[in-house]
Amino acid sequence: MNKAIAVANQKGGVGKTTTTINLSASLAAKGKKVLVIDMDPQGNTTSGFGIEKNELENTVYELMLGECSIRECLLEDVIENLSLIPSNVNLAAAEIELIGVKEKEYILKNELDWIKNQYDYIIIDCPPSLSMLTVNAMTTADSVLVPIQCEYYALEGLSQLIHTVNLVRERLNPILNIEGILFTMYDARTNLSMQVVENVKQNLEHRIYRTMIPRNIRLAEAPSYGMPIHLYDPKSTGAESYMALAEEVIEGE
Repeated sequence: MNKAIAVANQKGGVGKTTTTINLSASLAAKGKKVLVIDMDPQGNTTSGFGIEKNELENTVYELMLGECSIRECLLEDVIENLSLIPSNVNLAAAEIELIGVKEKEYILKNELDWIKNQYDYIIIDCPPSLSMLTVNAMTTADSVLVPIQCEYYALEGLSQLIHTVNLVRERLNPILNIEGILFTMYDARTNLSMQVVENVKQNLEHRIYRTMIPRNIRLAEAPSYGMPIHLYDPKSTGAESYMALAEEVIEGE
């Protein structure tokens, strides 16, 4: 039994990539076989695992255009139990190059069918937009995990994302649902963080994770060393939080 989770929110800077890297690495640390797919042209998930993204011959871009097979762009055991399909800035052109291609919403899903049974979890980092790349991720996924920053405009754009999930479910992927809402950059010392959490709880019927990801310097530093937080600083609050989130995701099966 495997599960594919798209990490999505069209707002930038909410912790999508941080969550993709650290949730997947925490699942891998718990002995799960994990595949990470970087669908963001910024390629930050790729570099966050210490991969030199601009020197790659095959990435998700070549895969989407049919220029390589999924096995040719797969980087195996980037860390123990975790493999990666990388990305770089070339992916930004995919949107235009796929105009007129039949069944383009299903490209990633069809390619992934070849290897998905080798993994317990597939975690997909989406770009900060509701683009064809995000639609491909949602068509491939079983569910969508939505990180929300604890700030005043947290709910803005969320209704649009939920609308997109509903549209994809109606037209492309009948099993898609919302995995859960994850609060990131939580600061227990501020009233604002607590107000945002209460506001979202009152306005949404979707599952909200008990684990909240705190503002944490070590979490912000880890990507520049090309390491997930549990390898960079396993005793930090950031590492402990993502381990707790991985536990919740496993429990939710």
